[in-house]
Amino acid sequence: MGTSATDNQLSEITSGPPPATISDALTLMQRIDRLLPSGDGLKWFNLLYARVTEQVDRNPPQGGWEDAAWLARLDVVFAHFYLNAVSNGLKSSTAVPSSWKALFEARFRPGIDRIQFALAGMNAHINHDLALALLQTDTELNLVPGKTSPEHDDFERVNGLLEAVLPTALQFLATGILGEMAEDTGKIGRLLAIWNVRAARDFAWDLADHLRSLTGVARATALTVQDQITGVVGRSLLLAV
Repeated sequence: MGTSATDNQLSEITSGPPPATISDALTLMQRIDRLLPSGDGLKWFNLLYARVTEQVDRNPPQGGWEDAAWLARLDVVFAHFYLNAVSNGLKSSTAVPSSWKALFEARFRPGIDRIQFALAGMNAHINHDLALALLQTDTELNLVPGKTSPEHDDFERVNGLLEAVLPTALQFLATGILGEMAEDTGKIGRLLAIWNVRAARDFAWDLADHLRSLTGVARATALTVQDQITGVVGRSLLLAV
């Protein structure tokens, strides 16, 4: 991946105790941001993830979340999947799902815009990790939330917030990084036409529901197929012009 010294420090950050709160998760992302150089594509996904997480955390709906404890736990579990993917990737490429490998293999590839790295990471994290994070959170809290549940209502409210903040966050990555050359911001619309955050998150909810009914080989096969598809999408985002 990167230099051995940087990767050693990155490994220490991502393999330590998992975050217990959203604040913990953001602190770890901030440490990663300070560590990684501008030429590392992982830096730009990490920065996008931190910015959108912070925005969602700071902008609850009027009246608050319906199940704030569930949503907070989901956010923490979800962040741990990202940290775990990085930690595993630093140890062995064979331990990395195809969805994440698409980004990790391209980390230092020239000619890829920051926003492409950022969306390729969002694709891996949401299309691969979110369903698993939903299942883990629901198991921990002994819930099986349906489409009419308070949890699903909160999930959909987050979708709306992400749709609102994602273009602005990508615009910041393209033009607002101090000391970095501005990129062609016209690419943002083209990339978001390829990858839609609401569609990806809604699919993750449905996939979690589907996985609940599967065990053994059937479940492993479903996860493998989804991982492979996510990897293909990630590579297309990294090639898009």
